[in-house]
Amino acid sequence: MKRIVFGIVVSIGSLALNVVAQWHTHSFEVMGTESKVEFEWDNLQQAKELTQAVVAEMHRIDQLMSPFKESSELSKINRIAANKPVKISVEMFSLLQRSAYYSKLTHGAFDISFSSVGFLYNYRKKLKPSSTQVASLTDAIDYQKIKLNVNQSTVFFQDSRIKIDLGGIAKGHAVDQCIKILQLAGVKNAYVNAGGDSRLIGKKNNRLWYIGIKHPRDKDKLLANLPLEEVALSTSGDYERFFIEDGVRYHHIIDPQTGDSARAVQSATILADNSTTADALSTSIFILGIEKGMTLINSLPDVSAIMVDNHGKLFLSRDIDPAN
Repeated sequence: MKRIVFGIVVSIGSLALNVVAQWHTHSFEVMGTESKVEFEWDNLQQAKELTQAVVAEMHRIDQLMSPFKESSELSKINRIAANKPVKISVEMFSLLQRSAYYSKLTHGAFDISFSSVGFLYNYRKKLKPSSTQVASLTDAIDYQKIKLNVNQSTVFFQDSRIKIDLGGIAKGHAVDQCIKILQLAGVKNAYVNAGGDSRLIGKKNNRLWYIGIKHPRDKDKLLANLPLEEVALSTSGDYERFFIEDGVRYHHIIDPQTGDSARAVQSATILADNSTTADALSTSIFILGIEKGMTLINSLPDVSAIMVDNHGKLFLSRDIDPAN
């Protein structure tokens, strides 16, 4: 992985600039968020086709993994998997396996069954479950009750109350898939973004990319503007989908232990080799909090973190902290 953060360089070589190529940029709405693709290519018609392919891939994954579309494969799983094993696509099975890996790695901080309680929240309508509802459903949040059969390619829920949601990993997967499409076509320099998840390859006009991290409490400010290359970046924050009631912020990042919003952190950013990893880990350390989150990241190779606690204090992982 190649990256430059706060003046620290880890390099695996450089890419030559294609001087005859032009930059092509397209923004679009998908997965309930603003997405963007930007890349360098020398043929206008081919660039249009590549852009269409990226947009189509994002929508395909949304149709597959959206918990809000009744026709999605994820919705089918939620309807049936507690009654009998459900045979699922190779792509879905692989992502459920990867989700289980991060659940084990984080001792359950990452848990796609958070939706067993999370489905009761509606942030646009400022609705939340009662304390009685939360108490009756929290023990249904348990990734170990999600059983995957490798030989049959099936998933089965051992608890009828379980619902899953891939909101902590699906956008990262989508970004990786779109980067793969561009790379297979021969694109060397590109950027794909879906909400808080981004991945970039190569450079921008033979220079580093600059990617901004939103300030968690001031929408007009950036927490940081990072010079980067060959890296994926994901930010999980309590400021994207939330409402405040009686002075308490209710947001979409649910702590599996409580069935309530995690509140020790305002923002958690991960830099990693791929967007799927970055997406899952940013969710995880947001829930784990500063101490446990940074301990985890400092133990992993080629992963960096930038976190802001609930008092607004900034924390950096050991590899990018200038104090180390």
